[in-house]
Amino acid sequence: NIDMMTVQEIKAVRKNLKVSFEFFPPKTEKMEETMWRSIRRLAPLNPSFVSVTYGAGGTTRGRTHGSVTRIQGETGIPAAAHLTCVGHTKEEIDQIARSYWNEGIRSIVALRGDLPDAGDTYEPTPGGYAYAVDLVAGLKEIADFDISVSAYPETHPDAPSADFEIEYLKRKIDAGANRAITQFFFDNETYLRFRDKCVAAGIDAPIVPGILPVTNFGSLLKFADMCGASVPQRLHWRFEGLDEDPDTRRMVAFHEAISQVEGLISEGVTDFHFYTLNRAELTYAICHALGIRGPEQAAA
Repeated sequence: NIDMMTVQEIKAVRKNLKVSFEFFPPKTEKMEETMWRSIRRLAPLNPSFVSVTYGAGGTTRGRTHGSVTRIQGETGIPAAAHLTCVGHTKEEIDQIARSYWNEGIRSIVALRGDLPDAGDTYEPTPGGYAYAVDLVAGLKEIADFDISVSAYPETHPDAPSADFEIEYLKRKIDAGANRAITQFFFDNETYLRFRDKCVAAGIDAPIVPGILPVTNFGSLLKFADMCGASVPQRLHWRFEGLDEDPDTRRMVAFHEAISQVEGLISEGVTDFHFYTLNRAELTYAICHALGIRGPEQAAA
């Protein structure tokens, strides 16, 4: 219980915490300014890595590449490029991967990816890598990339069963992935049960929880519907009536996220991946409350 610990005891526990942040490639100049303001705000927290997503069907290839190389070049923080199977042949993906390696990018988030038209049934791209496990194996043949893959505590919408989800994740780890990052979730028991099943299945790579601070509840419901994540009734109740009240909404979102992360820390979790949605405020505040601070604050 954090309330029963001394400051020194808290610092001793918290010094082992590691965080990473996810961004998406901006579509407009204004969105780019917002993203870079957020990156500069979060960079002093010394994240393990910063990842940049890849649009459905590989639609943001150029912008993802530009963001990844610029982040690593300007901040020195390891940047991870999302790479998907959809829309590219093996030769094209291999070329993209070699280009990243030659530019000093050593980390990849390897994903199956989604088709450009939401709701379409997934079909492997002709001549491409069929699934994420094939992409992981292919990347490892090109170079010794540090590879993250996805995990779904509540089961991927296309997976036939929860057991298949675990089996397939093990195949991705066995193919060379270094860690799994989960889809966001709001019930810690969901993650903990999933983690236990992974350990029982012989998966020894870290299962890093993906944390989504809620900036817009309406958008959250859409995200959750697309990826099969459940939204507890308590969140519906707590965010009710706050659509036009951003200040209160941020306070409620902070409380929810810090409570979730504190609960996971009490269960031995040390690594966290934050889906920032290109905004820094909530993620920065959560990290500060956890004791993850920049050099100036740490020295204070």
